[in-house]
Amino acid sequence: MSTDSERDDADSAPPGPDAAPTPVMPEDSLILLPVRNAVLFPGMVIPLTAAQGQAKEDVQAAVKRQLPLGIVMQRDPSLQDPPFEGLNEIGTVANVLRYVTSPDDGAHHLICQGVERFRLLAPVDGLGFRAARVEMLPDAAQSDAAVDARALVLRQRAGEMIGLLPNPGGELIKALDAIESPGLLADTVAGLLDIPAQRKQDILETMDICKRLDKVLDAVAGRIEVLRLSYEIGEQTQNRIDQRQREMMLREQLRTIQRELGESGESGEEARKLGEAIAAANMPADVETPARKELARLERMPEASADYSISVRYLEWLTELPWRLPPQAPIDIARARQILDDAHFGVDKVKQRILEYLGVKKLNPLGRAPILCFLGPPGVGKTSLGQSIARALERPFVRVSLGGVHDEAEIRGHRRTYVGAMPGDIIQAIRKAGARDCVMLLDELDKLGHGVHGDPAAAMLEVLDPEQNASFRDNYLAVPFDLSAVVFVATANQPENIPGPLRDRLEILDLPGYTEAEKFHIAQRFLVPRQLQACGLTAEQCELTDDALRTIIRDYTREAGVRSLERKIGAVFRHVALRVAEDPVARERIDSDRLASILGHHRFEREVALRASLPGVVTGLAWTAVGGELLFIEASSTPGGGRLVLTGQLGDVMKESAQAALTLVKSKCEALKIDPASFEKRDIHVHVPAGAVPKDGPSAGVALFVAIASLMTGQAVRSDCAVTGEISLRGVVLPVGGIKEKVLAALRAGIETVLIPARNAADLEDIPADARSQLRIVLLETVDDALRELTAATGA
Repeated sequence: MSTDSERDDADSAPPGPDAAPTPVMPEDSLILLPVRNAVLFPGMVIPLTAAQGQAKEDVQAAVKRQLPLGIVMQRDPSLQDPPFEGLNEIGTVANVLRYVTSPDDGAHHLICQGVERFRLLAPVDGLGFRAARVEMLPDAAQSDAAVDARALVLRQRAGEMIGLLPNPGGELIKALDAIESPGLLADTVAGLLDIPAQRKQDILETMDICKRLDKVLDAVAGRIEVLRLSYEIGEQTQNRIDQRQREMMLREQLRTIQRELGESGESGEEARKLGEAIAAANMPADVETPARKELARLERMPEASADYSISVRYLEWLTELPWRLPPQAPIDIARARQILDDAHFGVDKVKQRILEYLGVKKLNPLGRAPILCFLGPPGVGKTSLGQSIARALERPFVRVSLGGVHDEAEIRGHRRTYVGAMPGDIIQAIRKAGARDCVMLLDELDKLGHGVHGDPAAAMLEVLDPEQNASFRDNYLAVPFDLSAVVFVATANQPENIPGPLRDRLEILDLPGYTEAEKFHIAQRFLVPRQLQACGLTAEQCELTDDALRTIIRDYTREAGVRSLERKIGAVFRHVALRVAEDPVARERIDSDRLASILGHHRFEREVALRASLPGVVTGLAWTAVGGELLFIEASSTPGGGRLVLTGQLGDVMKESAQAALTLVKSKCEALKIDPASFEKRDIHVHVPAGAVPKDGPSAGVALFVAIASLMTGQAVRSDCAVTGEISLRGVVLPVGGIKEKVLAALRAGIETVLIPARNAADLEDIPADARSQLRIVLLETVDDALRELTAATGA
């Protein structure tokens, strides 16, 4: 690196004979040196570097002519050689105190001292370096009470700020006290502050001394707050570290003393208990080996370690799980039949399948039994059937709710590396049951979600596969656990919401809705006694007549299950309980004529005849997750151009059924005595009421055909009939699902005749005999059969 003397000799050497004449600068101009993210204040000394580009030429020119530099900050720090317009308007004149060139990269290193402010006026071209005409901006002589007061406060706050630094400098405080000029004091303090360069530029451009002092005071106040907070945080952190080190040292000393005295200490006692629990847990060899290894690691671990509690909790989980298979109680089929009959009315096919399941399990206890899934609307007794199976097998019962589960880790557990990790719901349920052969009810299997953390339905595939669940691996346990002895029972409302691979592992048992007679018997045998006990009443204090019970079933509840029925019965008994609480000797007899004063007006009316009194109105039947429902279809026509308008939140399949129905009616114009030209002059509007409820499916095809045909022929449809079935363009009625639920819904609504596809005749066996005896069921081969039946009593 060249020295200062060598640089001076080089600069003072006489020019050669061929040297070009040195350009002359105007007197009111300065050589400019743009800088990035740095501001030089008058009176301050800072190092600068010109490493490349035009800046090196500017520095060489200033040094060669022994002229000061104009240090000005550029607006865009990313530019290498900014234009004149890219420079801030205010800069600082600087004297070069020291100039050195690096031999490695040729960079020019400067030590510059600020002199005074200047304002850029215009660039000076043709010099070979950056220069500009400038206007000098010396500080005005401003000394009044306001300026002196601010200068006094700034000296005090600056001293306070310097005292909060890690290495406070007493010489720096003395230097600030020696500055008499308020403007120079503000510039000097601003140069010391660790604030953004743009904020420093704003202070540099403030010519009014009073305003400049205010800005510097604000910056100093903010810096003091930061330094105070960092000091407090540093003190707290250091105190915590010192306290932790002291505790660790004391614990180690205590552990040493206990070893010398032959005492194991608290942590050793805990490890000893865990070792005894591992020995008593009767774990398989592939589980006991990692458990012993974790115990040995625990014994070497300091109790204050963060991993200590994690290891203890993990070993507690391993030791509390039921690894040993308990002795099997003999299965009594007669007792199981009695339990099912006592707890459940009807559902004979489901109870028969459960008894067959128990019979096979009795003959082959080690066989891989199927996974039973009870499918049906809410309130039909799916969960209670699982409890009955547990009572029949004399095993613990545990329920795992899967509704809304959207994380795969909730089934398989979290790895122990996560904070607050736990085993999955399956392992937690087995620990709660305390038996490896418990009856586990997987409730709401069709409500499994799918989130960003994996697919829980995919995690259930291993759980419900008898070929794989003998070595189920929970992420938290990280050892295999045998689930083959667990009796899994699942419940669901809608089979289409269960993924195909998961549904393939299940044996679906349908539990359709109850008839009115079945509800009456269920209420008498189960609901009324249970609600009497819940309300603290006896049968003598409150009597609910059979007529009142039938009225509640018929006029106040219309559902597939019995939950709403039980709530209404409970409402009646609570009304009586209030009377008995006021008068202990009171006795109440509730008949149907008193229900209106207790439960209010009837919630359901038999209004089918009113809604089907016009041509184009047909009563259809639909299946939902909560049972069967009536589906009213209304068709109307207006002058137009032959459009088909569909409303009522219909799905794509139902819209296609309406198109097919219209095409089928057009193809039968001659047989129905309809003028084909009338379709071109009128728009047909098909509406399905309850417009807020989405509807979809092909089973309304026959009803849509009859509605359009009735509209175009002007013939009203019978009000005591309901129809279901899919249609083809040939007029053939195709089979549909949910026949039992739809027929029971028609019976609840007071329908007398139900029309179903002839290909669904086998489904009639699922309908209770008393329900079939109250209905006239007509089997349809073609849409002509439906039209003939539905318009038979209307003068067709």
